[in-house]
Amino acid sequence: MDNRKSINFVVGAEKRLADVVSDAEVMPLLQGAVQFGVRSAEVVDDRGVTLWSYGSHLDENLWSELQRQGSTSSIFLEGEPVGALRLSGDEIDPELLKAITSIIAGTLNALLVGNLKRLLTTEIHTQVVNQSYNELLAANQQLTISEQKYRDLAESLEVRVQQRTDELKKRYTQMVSQEKMASIGQMAAGIAHEINNPLGFVLSNLNTLQKYLARFQEMLGFYRDPLSAQLSHEDFQAAAEQLYKRLKLDFVAEDILELFEESIDGGQRVKKIVSDLKGFSHIDAMEEEQVDINEEIDRTLSVMAHKIPAGANVIRNFGELPRFSCLGGMLAQVLYNLLNNAIQSRQDALEITINTSWTGTELVVSIADNGPGVTSDLRSRIFEPFFTTREVGEGTGLGLAVVYDVVNGWGGRITLEESSAGGARFILHIPGKNN
Repeated sequence: MDNRKSINFVVGAEKRLADVVSDAEVMPLLQGAVQFGVRSAEVVDDRGVTLWSYGSHLDENLWSELQRQGSTSSIFLEGEPVGALRLSGDEIDPELLKAITSIIAGTLNALLVGNLKRLLTTEIHTQVVNQSYNELLAANQQLTISEQKYRDLAESLEVRVQQRTDELKKRYTQMVSQEKMASIGQMAAGIAHEINNPLGFVLSNLNTLQKYLARFQEMLGFYRDPLSAQLSHEDFQAAAEQLYKRLKLDFVAEDILELFEESIDGGQRVKKIVSDLKGFSHIDAMEEEQVDINEEIDRTLSVMAHKIPAGANVIRNFGELPRFSCLGGMLAQVLYNLLNNAIQSRQDALEITINTSWTGTELVVSIADNGPGVTSDLRSRIFEPFFTTREVGEGTGLGLAVVYDVVNGWGGRITLEESSAGGARFILHIPGKNN
């Protein structure tokens, strides 16, 4: 060996952002962001030059105007900033935009760390192959040091990955909660409309009854009027008959019975809506309870009546089922998301078919619609978080992901098939051990 000093580390040519990650790695992330509701997504280098972009093109002046509606995050390479992720959107919740920016930026930084390690290893391997035997001995010492360096880096990276994983789980939980709150808000608006209808004609009937009561009071006043008592019997009878006809009390007496019947029916409808809503929410159940899935489906459909298009046909083929032990609110959320998916499949001539059965070991629930269905190439992704086939702004892609998580938590499974009507058919298989 020569008398050169030992090598502490090897540094290759300076790497820029585009040297470490490829189009195939970056573009799917930007496309996913735009599909989720972001208007423009782009990655720029440390000089502000756009390397990758997707969505509406933004020049620097327009980007400056949209800063208050956008979100940026720096991208680092070996601890130094080498670029930035920039997202913008004027029709997306700012908190959601920040969460998407954090997730994509974290993924890009993790890719950079992994790819840089692979590049450095490749460079060292190429250099070693071309070196002489003596140089290989020196390189071996360098690799030993580098190995320790990467071990330290791997341990640090593992901690950072765990931290980011915990952060993503927290973000996911927050977004699921936001999705649930949005569903509750839509449901509350629909139920308010359903309650207002019967209350409207109950109040209208009460106003009419108030007017009818005034007529009866006028008639009663005539009988109690001292002047009326001074009339002859014939004149008294004639005057009473004339007033009776003028007040149309024969019609009032007949109509008042219908008003009472309509008002009682309206009150019963309001009572049923409130009862169904209370049962659907399982507000009194803090622990697992024994529930009848058929009853839960009926109750959920009743609560969602305002969302079902006019003329839709809902077919119920219910089998005899044993009761199922679970948190009622979780089951309600599963049924609501699946039925909501079916209801949104089409607006005209909608047909939803619901089947339930008991195999002896499993509870089987299927919900089918006659909508456009899901193409075979998308079925493998349909339960992924944030994946949606709907237009931007019409869905968050969390509903079916929540259903998947809940059913798997019960030890069951959910599958997607094509329905006989050509639409989608979701099938729940719930093990009987929970009964």
